[in-house]
Amino acid sequence: MVNEKHSRWKKLAIEDKDVISELIEITGNENEISERFAVELTFGTAGLRGILGAGTNRMNIYTVRQATQGLANYLLKSFTNPSVAIAYDSRNKSTLFSQTAASVLAGNGVKVYIYKTLMPTPALSYAVRSLKCSAGIMVTASHNPAKYNGYKAYGADGCQMTSESADAVYTEMQKTDVFEDVKHINFSDGLENKSIIYIDDKIENEFYEQVLKQRVRPEATKGTKLKVVFTPLNGTGNLPVKHILKEIGITDVTVVKEQEMPDGDFTTCPYPNPEIKETLQLGLDLAKKINADLLIATDPDADRVGIAIKTKTGHRLVTGNEVGVLLLDYICKARIENGSMPKNPLYIRSIVTTNLADKIAEDNNVEPVVVLTGFKYIGETIHELEKTNRETDFILGFEESYGYLAGTYVRDKDAVVASMLICEMAAYYEQKSSSIAEELDRIYAKYGSYFNKVNSFEFEGLAGMEKMKTIMQNLRETPPKKFGDKEVLVLEDYSKQEITNLKTGEATAITLPKANVLLYKLTGGDTVIIRPSGTEPKIKVYYSVVGDDFAQAEKTQQILAKTAESLLS
Repeated sequence: MVNEKHSRWKKLAIEDKDVISELIEITGNENEISERFAVELTFGTAGLRGILGAGTNRMNIYTVRQATQGLANYLLKSFTNPSVAIAYDSRNKSTLFSQTAASVLAGNGVKVYIYKTLMPTPALSYAVRSLKCSAGIMVTASHNPAKYNGYKAYGADGCQMTSESADAVYTEMQKTDVFEDVKHINFSDGLENKSIIYIDDKIENEFYEQVLKQRVRPEATKGTKLKVVFTPLNGTGNLPVKHILKEIGITDVTVVKEQEMPDGDFTTCPYPNPEIKETLQLGLDLAKKINADLLIATDPDADRVGIAIKTKTGHRLVTGNEVGVLLLDYICKARIENGSMPKNPLYIRSIVTTNLADKIAEDNNVEPVVVLTGFKYIGETIHELEKTNRETDFILGFEESYGYLAGTYVRDKDAVVASMLICEMAAYYEQKSSSIAEELDRIYAKYGSYFNKVNSFEFEGLAGMEKMKTIMQNLRETPPKKFGDKEVLVLEDYSKQEITNLKTGEATAITLPKANVLLYKLTGGDTVIIRPSGTEPKIKVYYSVVGDDFAQAEKTQQILAKTAESLLS
């Protein structure tokens, strides 16, 4: 079967020279043919994502066409005169894939609005909402390595597609032959007949205006001496972040030259993820050299941001949990101080994000809302708030994976607004003869030494996908009774939607949607969470440990990790 598919693609996939070259190169190599043709890319709530290359299990113009035909079929059944907004990042073939998607949509009579140049993910979410589109496409593989690309699909609310909508699109995809059933026109013809329209600059300007409205202490950055190093990691954040920082008065910004311009090969950081120290090393070196107060790094589609702060002993990386906690604390205090705190404020975090934030929320009379992992669940919660005229109650949403949102102008994480608020916060603390480092120490001194860590286990290829499934199945069939010397007291299985007290056997229901997540509550209040990534071939393990001090907490985490490693090996 795979050989037949390979032969058919060699005959019909003639438009893309890269695809044809690869198909010829792998001829006779059963392993490589199987890797590319044994399965098809699936379309889920994170859209479409895969390694660039030839075949049904790769990202190429043909799989993009098939997915987009499925999207077009769904939209034509669900909307009258549907329209779609499209944006793209700096990855290899992102421009080609965005134009390919536009050509298919236009060929099906779906109106297309597309940005003229690369733009961040939050700008796509904003365009969907501002232009009142039926859906949106962001061509990106976020922070995956350079060999990946994909696209995120968005609903009419500017949030990533719901499971129901994604399933409907995938059903349509499966009915669509990758070569015979796709309708498309030339991109240039679409521009000429106006079925494809470039998004007006005013939409981008409106996006910036909405970002600027999220400041909570605008005066803090006036005349500031804050010194910032910024790296967009060769992605879309370069111009938007620099523009916003200039607008708020942050003028001493030095960009990491090697990572400033768009580059889909990411030659200085093979894994363009601001969570990883090696990725930020050029920025750290520059920050040290010029004695910067702050390093900011955005990922290729500028929806995530990582930072490092100056301390007495050098520049220290700050985790996603820590940045979220700092922002929540800062926003709460500022909004109480200036009288802008809503009557019934709330913040939203994912289940794998530190519950230290809940302590800060409680101190400031802010309601915590906990959702499944994935920022789309934060976006969906904001949408539900909007239905009851409560969207202004939302003050912050964040995930431990370096994604943050203040305001409801978009429904996805936004590194542009996060970068602005982080700089405003740093400038404010500088005015007060303090610093982000000192404020973080204050938070830990008050609430305890919360140590959070994520370990990832990679499973490449088809064999890796099967191994991930087997591991999760084994964990459910034979649940661990201990992690290290800590007993498992409660097991939360989000696939079964059931919480089990292992001491009493009592079971209660989980009200959140189904998800492939296992959460273990241990003696002493520590937790371990195991879940496969929705966007990468990885199983992630999240540890949350509270200790008398960080040394003790870290030691405990390392003991817990040994059990987890044995379970996932």
